[in-house]
Amino acid sequence: MSEYAIDIREVSKIYKLYDKPIDRLKELVHFPGNKTYARDFMALNKISIQVRKGDTVGILGKNGAGKSTLLKILTGVLSETSGAIKIEGTISALLELGAGFNPEYSGMENIFLNGAMMGFSRNEMEKKLEQIISFADIGDFIDQPVKSYSSGMFARLAFSVAISVEPDILIVDEALSVGDTRFQIKCMEHMKKMMEGGTTVLFVSHDINAIRRFCHRCVWIDRGEIILDGDVNFVADAYSDFLKRDYADASMYKEKATHNINRAVLGKRLSEMAENCIAEIVNFKVMDQHGFVGDNINYDEPLKIYIDYEVYDDTLKNAVIGVAIRGSDDDYTCGLNTLLDGYKIPWDKGMNSVVLCFPYGIRAVGGDYFFEVAIEDQTATIGMHYIQRIQKFHMNMEYKCEGRYCIPHHWEV
Repeated sequence: MSEYAIDIREVSKIYKLYDKPIDRLKELVHFPGNKTYARDFMALNKISIQVRKGDTVGILGKNGAGKSTLLKILTGVLSETSGAIKIEGTISALLELGAGFNPEYSGMENIFLNGAMMGFSRNEMEKKLEQIISFADIGDFIDQPVKSYSSGMFARLAFSVAISVEPDILIVDEALSVGDTRFQIKCMEHMKKMMEGGTTVLFVSHDINAIRRFCHRCVWIDRGEIILDGDVNFVADAYSDFLKRDYADASMYKEKATHNINRAVLGKRLSEMAENCIAEIVNFKVMDQHGFVGDNINYDEPLKIYIDYEVYDDTLKNAVIGVAIRGSDDDYTCGLNTLLDGYKIPWDKGMNSVVLCFPYGIRAVGGDYFFEVAIEDQTATIGMHYIQRIQKFHMNMEYKCEGRYCIPHHWEV
């Protein structure tokens, strides 16, 4: 017995695309070695995923990423072009609710029809019948042709049949938003019981927060390749940043899985670029409470930013240092400066230093951010030295809140 319920090894799927329907026929009737009318489309490219028994794994990816192709291969609807898949246990899939239902049959007849399609005998389905009818809760319509059902009633019956088989592995693809609010709550509660009861679940959704709620691990697929596979918050944060950047090249996020983000390199010293340089920033360092420098920061971790700057003209008074934080989508998240805080910085000719302290952490939600730093005149209007994206950092945060910040708080009766 393997420890894995699902073991996918180097699986690829290639579709043949034809410009015209007639081209498919031409290729079929021609002898081998003649002209090829199709072009290959790589829907999946050597995908490898191992899912342990009892785990709940989320799958993220934009439309066309290859998620549905992967799920259809797992359920036997499609066959892989290459690679190997090993499944241990029975599978039930909520891919297209009601697939296989006959609109002319009654709800009752479709229950037995779907049961037979899933490999259950009539006697086995009769034992589940009361449970299915009770969960669907569509009353006397159970004996009416399903073509007379509303879309909500149809979905309720289809979902009830799909979950009645008590599978070892459940595959869910955007199928939980069915029926009215009360029924959705009932579906969620049942799903949660299955997860807690040891059912292995693959959960596909465009709702990133739903993935965070249900899963501890997440796989991000883009253009048929795995971009990231790991902790759900880490992967979900990276995917959110990807969406904010209007579908940037997803491959750039592969580096995040194994490498720390390098600090931005300071440009040439301004003294080499302009004779009238007044002051310049020469060092920018972020340190945690233990004195370590890093680019992965916990949202509630106390931080200090050490800024070293060299003054060439000490006749200027009341200069200002500012630090800004921007999101990966260049959203201006927060800007702080010594003028607004009423703090007078040292301004002696030569090297000077100042420290910006975050005693309770930055408290931003998970994702990628950038620091910016500037030296400005006393009105914080004229810049003497301004460095964009001086350091990139990743904010680590469990799924505790939504939005931009996790504001310290507590609840009372």
